[in-house]
Amino acid sequence: MRPFVYHQPTRVLFGRGRLEQVGEIVAPYGRRCLLVTVPVNDVIGPLVQRVGTALAKSEVAWEHFAGVIANPTTDVVTAGSEMARAFSADVVLGVGGGSSMDTAKAIAVEAVHPGSSWDYLYFRDRQPTEKTLPIVAVSTTSGTGSHVTQVAVITNPAEKTKSAIYNPVVFPRSCIVDPELVLSAPPHLTASTGFDVFCHAFESYLHSNASPHTDMLALEAIQIVAKHLPAAVEDGSDVVVREKMAWADTLAGLAIANAGVTLPHGIGMTIGGQCPHVMHGEALAVVYPEFTRFTWEAATERFAAVGRIFNPKLGGKSDAFAAHACCDELDAFLRRIGMWLSFDSLDVSEADIVEIADKSRILPDYRNNPRIATREEIYEMLLRSRSR
Repeated sequence: MRPFVYHQPTRVLFGRGRLEQVGEIVAPYGRRCLLVTVPVNDVIGPLVQRVGTALAKSEVAWEHFAGVIANPTTDVVTAGSEMARAFSADVVLGVGGGSSMDTAKAIAVEAVHPGSSWDYLYFRDRQPTEKTLPIVAVSTTSGTGSHVTQVAVITNPAEKTKSAIYNPVVFPRSCIVDPELVLSAPPHLTASTGFDVFCHAFESYLHSNASPHTDMLALEAIQIVAKHLPAAVEDGSDVVVREKMAWADTLAGLAIANAGVTLPHGIGMTIGGQCPHVMHGEALAVVYPEFTRFTWEAATERFAAVGRIFNPKLGGKSDAFAAHACCDELDAFLRRIGMWLSFDSLDVSEADIVEIADKSRILPDYRNNPRIATREEIYEMLLRSRSR
């Protein structure tokens, strides 16, 4: 075994009904809370009321920033930061999917540092400090793992670029994973976020920084997704299945917080920056069939292990056979959950594809792939993903 480090500072409160504890969880970190969500609708409205009641019961004053959008932008973060400063917030609570939690993290940075969140990306000389406001996260989807990671993904619309703050100070101090909050997620959102869980687990398993600890987390998450995601898509009211997927999401988030992601996430982030109407899970799904065929020979043993999870009949086959078959098994899984997508179906143009290929190696994720892709190889993968 090679040496490794595993670090996870987030306190995880997992289980049905945990939302009722949100006030007592937030209170030790601050008494003036900025609640961060998407705009109020039939689902989020009652949830905000429940959270507000719990905060008030714990004598926590709160203000509501309801400006989160999918693929949240620097402008959104700045608007939330201005509200946080005007309210003198001393804690930030992100409630929702990855967009809400990432926005909350970025607000916690920008509200107490000069400049904008974009000035504190992972590769900048300037990094967020311990002044960053404490963050609490409540996840309402099973997909992003943001409730247990040190990552805040944001988009700069002027540059059509998606990047991230990556720093230990944006780990949530505590998070709530309450499977009951995911029951209202519609089938396509369930499939898209659920496939993101698989990608986090699979890519951390393939990653050059993988360790025995992250391998254990990743393989358990993959087994859960393979078994339970189709059922969650088919019947989202099954709380037992939702519970399983919420746990898989948490496991995969813990894995990427300590290993990372590879080529598909670098491409997928670029797709989201160029084409913000494309969901993150959709961006991953559209490139995965080409990614697996590009990569499997460089990670035969690990592809074989995953192939056997999806099809136990591969257990008697050689690693080379099972690894190659893994590509077909994942294709079949994408079809089963309604995520067999093409760029044409996602309204991504040829000009967009050129831009995506040009920018996909800006993020360093491609370097962690078992086989490193050139710009031209990425472009060819994207072209083959135009129609299916």
